[in-house]
Amino acid sequence: MAKFTFIGAGSLGFTRKLVTDILSFPSLADSTIALMDIDEERLDVVKKVIERIIEKGNFPAKVEATTNRAEALTGADAVICTILVGGVQIFRHDIEIPKKYGVDINVGDTRGPAGIFRALRTIPVMVDIAKDIEKYCPNAYFLNYTNPMTMLSKAVQDTTNVKYVGLCHSVQHTAEMLARWLGAPMDEITYTCSGINHLAFYSEFKWNGEDAYPRLRELMEDPQIYNEEQVRNEMFLHLDYYVTESSGHNSEYNAWFRKRPDLIEKYCTHGTGWNPGEYAYILNEYLDQEQTWKAELRASLEQPVDLTRSTEYASSILNAIMGDGTLFTFNGNIENQGYIDNLPDGSCVEIPILASKRGFDPIKVGSMPEHLAVLANTHARCESLAVEAALTGDKRKVFQAICMDPLTSAVLSLAEIKSMVDELFEINKDWLPTFNQDSKVESGGVTA
Repeated sequence: MAKFTFIGAGSLGFTRKLVTDILSFPSLADSTIALMDIDEERLDVVKKVIERIIEKGNFPAKVEATTNRAEALTGADAVICTILVGGVQIFRHDIEIPKKYGVDINVGDTRGPAGIFRALRTIPVMVDIAKDIEKYCPNAYFLNYTNPMTMLSKAVQDTTNVKYVGLCHSVQHTAEMLARWLGAPMDEITYTCSGINHLAFYSEFKWNGEDAYPRLRELMEDPQIYNEEQVRNEMFLHLDYYVTESSGHNSEYNAWFRKRPDLIEKYCTHGTGWNPGEYAYILNEYLDQEQTWKAELRASLEQPVDLTRSTEYASSILNAIMGDGTLFTFNGNIENQGYIDNLPDGSCVEIPILASKRGFDPIKVGSMPEHLAVLANTHARCESLAVEAALTGDKRKVFQAICMDPLTSAVLSLAEIKSMVDELFEINKDWLPTFNQDSKVESGGVTA
């Protein structure tokens, strides 16, 4: 009987989905599900939801719930992390302060000034969790779903020896979208995808072994398809390869779509996908949920139990490693050790990985197309610098990492970026214990 521990289990959507997926494998159906969260109210409801899943599926599993992390981790075979550090009332400043300076952000949980400050708050907690895993369950696998994926993954792997992988659903969800456009069943689609999280590209995308890119280029002439993902489709038409994650997300990661109001209006406003790119999209969702989450939690206890397995990777990974051993290849986020030749060693990359009874076997993909590597390289180095800053408490390196962000540098001067970063540090000071809160970003040389 395996024990799977969920840290941040109060994230109901993820926990409910992933537990259902795990128990749907007969070899994992008798698992112990250990739920841990610091919010007792959320924890109590989620435990009841999981009990309903176990009852509905007639699974020989059991569920435990605790606010004590050591208790939850002790004896765990795998740990799944879905945390948010600080909550919406601090996260909002990651979005609102850059907007005051002219940096218009859609989501802000991955990279750029908002993603970096989210990382600064979250890295100490993630590293503590990883060190507790080393202490209480040193052989456990650590599967992280928390953003910003690249920076958290690098921080954990730089500071601990846990068996770690970062997981995101952007690769398989984008592949499903492209297959839908083609009219192709997913079991006839194969692909190779690599890069960094949310900026990975399909170097190959095939339907029944044939290159599907020519047909996808033809489909860009269909307004219904083009308008579903305006930013990503523009990137595809000009960069020749399709990128993972939504148009709204990707509009933040480069200097092409959000640096002027007319470009935001043209590319980030009228699309029909789930996230065309409106300002503060996820922040507004979070703010709405602040008013409704208690009612939604209560309602979850009355909703029908759906036992359909999702396409999230975690359960198939766990089944491959400690279940029936069925091999499973997925895209995961790990430290680059020569897996992508033209991205920096030591940066966090998203590559194919084989899961088996051996554990994780990363698959070397060689080089990305060089022009794509230029874009990914910029972010990989910015994020590595931000991780170094977080681990050493160096405000100056935080500022310098944000200076190199493509969107920020397209909109602001160096002096303006410095003022923005100082303001972000001031508003975050209670959440950044590793930094000297009495100082601003120090200037070298002559100040403007």
